[in-house]
Amino acid sequence: MNISKYEQRVLHALAQGGRILYERAPNGRVTEVTCVTRDGLILSDCTLEVWARLRRKRLIESRDSSPYRISDRGRRNVRAQLDNR
Repeated sequence: MNISKYEQRVLHALAQGGRILYERAPNGRVTEVTCVTRDGLILSDCTLEVWARLRRKRLIESRDSSPYRISDRGRRNVRAQLDNR
């Protein structure tokens, strides 16, 4: 599957335990997304466009209106990266 650099960064942050918080407009559409890493930092690469592409490819999912997390399909498609901790 073709995954862009920004999508890959977001998926990697989610695979390590991050989540995507979202805000909805009164009409029900998502208007703002914020990717929070497991350490509580905000990932600036996660935009509404990147979120929409990940969701369209079914690499992230939200259950019962909870924050978006990586799906099983997303875990299989994320490339391994060295963690610089």
